[in-house]
Amino acid sequence: MYDNMAGSRLGQWLCLVVCILILLKAEGASIPITIVDSAVSSGALCLDGSPPGYHFEKGSGSGIDNWLVHMEGGGWCESVESCVSRRDTFRGSSLKMEKTMGFSGILGSKQAANPDFYNWNRIKIRYCDGSSFTGDVEAVDPETKLYFRGGRVWQAVIDELLAKGMQNARNAILSGCSAGGLAAILHCDKFQSLLPATARVKCVSDAGYFIHGTDISGGSRIESFFGQVVKTHESAKNLPASCTSKMNPELCFFPQYVAQTMRTPLFIINSAYDSWQIKNILAPTAVDSKKEWKDCKLDLKKCSASQLQTVQDYRTQFLKAVNTGLGSSSTRGLWIDSCYAHCQSGSASTWLGDKSTEVGDTKMGKAVGDWFYDRSAFEKIDCPYPCNPTCVSVDSES
Repeated sequence: MYDNMAGSRLGQWLCLVVCILILLKAEGASIPITIVDSAVSSGALCLDGSPPGYHFEKGSGSGIDNWLVHMEGGGWCESVESCVSRRDTFRGSSLKMEKTMGFSGILGSKQAANPDFYNWNRIKIRYCDGSSFTGDVEAVDPETKLYFRGGRVWQAVIDELLAKGMQNARNAILSGCSAGGLAAILHCDKFQSLLPATARVKCVSDAGYFIHGTDISGGSRIESFFGQVVKTHESAKNLPASCTSKMNPELCFFPQYVAQTMRTPLFIINSAYDSWQIKNILAPTAVDSKKEWKDCKLDLKKCSASQLQTVQDYRTQFLKAVNTGLGSSSTRGLWIDSCYAHCQSGSASTWLGDKSTEVGDTKMGKAVGDWFYDRSAFEKIDCPYPCNPTCVSVDSES
């Protein structure tokens, strides 16, 4: 009897495990990494010299010929020293990346949570170069053994996806978050040019609209920082020629200048109080020597009255940069909220959840879907902080 009971319990346990695994697979929680081995021959390598990788969940049904390519974020390295510090992490090496990954939000596989894109071919390109996929330095330093090849990495992954069926795309989106959101802007027109002329192709940038802003000292440290990124990675050759033909390459790392010359429709998801920008563009540690902004940068509720006014002035800078960049184009889309957040499209809870943030009574997942399929235009800018009671706190770079 004991053996029978034990066997029955074991059977129930195995059944439970199988059910859980099936559920996880159905939710896209175990999507394996694909390493682009063919990239080695073209020198399209991560900082440490390992080949790049991506996660790919195939489309089905009506989405079989639709492609959503999302680029991971994770900041930048602007010098040899800072690139060495990330070389042996998952930000610089495919050898350190997770072998499987779950998809959610804009990449989610549940129809109810992502009705417009759930059954598309969905890809997340892993970020391992530190230049928003723009670098291309031929020489490899024999001492540091760093490869500055982000532009080649992007092209190698896209070439592999084209060969897997993306060359026949009917609908396609290039998207990304943070540094990946910037990459979605920088590579948008090139992406469109590689796909069929008959395809509907658009780009979505989440928390990637980094502005050429003024910091609390009256300077612009972000300009010198981006300038160093462009110089270190020799990014100029991979920045949009429509911009670099008119201004210095380092300025063409800023979306507000690139967007002015773009041909492909662009949707901006961003907070006017983006937490990364407040911490690193408005009040970077280097100019906050007395750490007077330390508490304020952690939580806007802890800002003094004068600090909060400075934050509100930054919102004005941000909105001006958006209008300068995108103008009054009929193809642009805007979902600009007033939450203290960074990267909001990668989670089901913020994309189209029951309690997701709303702007103009609309959740971002619906706004992007309506805009992409031309069901309705969407250009909504939230009221000033702290007016929005639906805000969800998010601070990630996925």
